[in-house]
Amino acid sequence: MSTPWKPITTEANLHASTVSNIGLSRYVRLLNTGAVGAEQLVTLKNVGTTTIGTFTIEGQQEVIIQKDPTDTLIGHATVEAVGIALNSN
Repeated sequence: MSTPWKPITTEANLHASTVSNIGLSRYVRLLNTGAVGAEQLVTLKNVGTTTIGTFTIEGQQEVIIQKDPTDTLIGHATVEAVGIALNSN
């Protein structure tokens, strides 16, 4: 069973030319809307633009990540991102 969550920002894609902190969100849900097998790389950077890390999301898969509010994400236009609040109830 997945963790319940609620959106706290508007969903938008992680176009490679756009750097976003996703509304200063601490938790972010990412969905790769690309076809199965269409892997997309996502890069997490700090406010100083230093790369913290990278990860790949498979096509038609979603992940929830935790980041510092000022950290930014860069990805592909098929990767949708929305800031979320986790609900433990």
